[in-house]
Amino acid sequence: MAASTLRLEDGAEIAVHVDGDGRDLLLVTGLGGTAAFWEPVVAPLRERGFRVIRFDQRGIGASTRGAGAVDIDWLAQDSLAVLEHAGSARALLLGHSTGGVILQAMALAEPSRIAGLVLSGSWLRPNRYMAELFRSRLAILRIAPREYAAMVAFLGYPADWLEANWPRYEAMLAAAPMTPAQQDVVAERIEAILRFDSSGEVGRIALPVLIQGAEDDLIVPAFLQREQARAFPGAQVHMFRTGGHFFPVTRVEEFVGVLARFAEGLDRLTLRAAPASA
Repeated sequence: MAASTLRLEDGAEIAVHVDGDGRDLLLVTGLGGTAAFWEPVVAPLRERGFRVIRFDQRGIGASTRGAGAVDIDWLAQDSLAVLEHAGSARALLLGHSTGGVILQAMALAEPSRIAGLVLSGSWLRPNRYMAELFRSRLAILRIAPREYAAMVAFLGYPADWLEANWPRYEAMLAAAPMTPAQQDVVAERIEAILRFDSSGEVGRIALPVLIQGAEDDLIVPAFLQREQARAFPGAQVHMFRTGGHFFPVTRVEEFVGVLARFAEGLDRLTLRAAPASA
C-alpha cells in the first residue's frame, strides 16, 4: 500500500491510499468518510486487476478539515484532486451512499476524467423518509454520540451479519464522534446531503452507469435506487437480496463480482468504439 498526503489550497490535508496495479478505481465512502470502510474489498479488487484509490475525506480520520466549505460540490472537487494526486488521468468511480452523491457532482463537473460510475446505495434527492431519518440522526448525534454510532450499526447491517461480526459494532462505537469538533464535521455533511438534489441535472450525464442497492437497506431504501434507474435509462442495475446499507462489506464476493463484470463491459465498449486501424 502506498500512503501519501494531498495538501489542498484551503489548508486541508487528505490522507490517500493506493493499492495494486491495473485499471484505476476510485472508491468514495459514504457519510463516515473513511478509507478504512473499504478495507474488506481492497484485496479482492486488487486480485481482479484494479488499482484501488481511496482516501479519508476532509475532517475525518487522518485528514484535516481545512477552511473550505463542505457541500457536495466541494467534496466532489476534493475527490477530483485525489485522482490528480494519484496520477490518474481517467478512472472508474465507485461511490457508496453519500459517495454516490459526490460521484454525480463529479460527473457533472469533469466527465472526461471518468470511465464509468458505480452508484452504490445512493440517491438523486432526499425524500421525506431520508430527510426525517437524517434529521433524527443529527439530533441524536448532539445529545448521545455513542448511541448515534450504535444506531448506524443497527440500521446499517443485517442483524445476523452483525451478530456474527460483533467486532465491527465495537469498532463503530470506538470511532463515535464524541467531541464537538467531530460532531460538527458529521453535522455539516448531513446538512450537505439534505440540500443535494441532482434530479434536474443527471440527464446531462452521458456515462456508463451501474446502480446498486440492497432490498433490506433501512438507511437508503431500495426505492431510491429504482428512482435513480429511471433517471439513467441506460444504466445497469443490480439489487442485492440482503446485505443492509453496508452491503459492500457484508456481501464482499457478490459486490466485487458485479463490479468486475461492469468493468469488463466497459472494456468491450471501448474496443467497439475504437477506430479501425488503417
